[in-house]
Amino acid sequence: MARVAFQGERGAYGEMAALQYFPKARLAPKKSFQDVFDAAENSGSADYVVVPVENSIEGSVNEIYDLLLQTKMSVIGEVYQRVRHCLIANKGAKKIKHVYSHPQALAQCRGYVQKKKLEPVPAYDTAGAVKMIKENKMIDSAAIASRRAAELYDMQILDEGIEDRKNNYTRFLVLSPKKVSGKGDAKAGKYYHHYKTSIIFSVKHVPGALFGIIGEFAVRGINLTKIESRPTKETPWEYNFYVDFEGHVQDKSVQEALRSIKPKTSYVKILGSYRKADFR
Repeated sequence: MARVAFQGERGAYGEMAALQYFPKARLAPKKSFQDVFDAAENSGSADYVVVPVENSIEGSVNEIYDLLLQTKMSVIGEVYQRVRHCLIANKGAKKIKHVYSHPQALAQCRGYVQKKKLEPVPAYDTAGAVKMIKENKMIDSAAIASRRAAELYDMQILDEGIEDRKNNYTRFLVLSPKKVSGKGDAKAGKYYHHYKTSIIFSVKHVPGALFGIIGEFAVRGINLTKIESRPTKETPWEYNFYVDFEGHVQDKSVQEALRSIKPKTSYVKILGSYRKADFR
């Protein structure tokens, strides 16, 4: 049985994403994203990790991008998790003044929180906020989390579907410390269009450098699905670029593109090729 680490408490959206990819996994909740990566990469207490990389409303999870730069693990899959937030409180709670949740969840429900005149209080996790309110018997406070979290901790749902935008999804990446050959079930070229590849690169500090790199993908008809920049943290105003594109590293056109961009970059890292997730 696979051991899978995720950030947060039982009932977190990370747990739901992990179960979507590994239905029979032995789950390992972790306090921080660094703890999640360490579980598979250092302590060996997990075989895989599942981490959020971007939300359809609030955008990218910057800490994950920084950890992807450092990790030696490979990205082997992705999951789209529907996010439907509930306002959750202790049974019998009536006059709610404060609402606790992860900062991303609070931001996704900003309009609702303001309308209800609740004081938002950041917490390290959505489900963790439910657990805290339950354990401390906080009758004037509520949490924003999933229905699953309310059920796991036997709490009352005061309102459901409170996110400001109903088309709310979080994309999670699945990583493994095992070396991936890059072949897998993509050996037959007809399957390459079912795959994505993720890479990181930094550009040389010359005019048109980024344009020249992206052009190598464009002339080969390779569709970029995501591009994100993060400071290198070594030289001011220089950036690493995180790019997802359609195709597999064994695809001839992808191999040509990667060879072509290498002399135009100062650093390239292939995070992995993986089957595209169904968007539900």
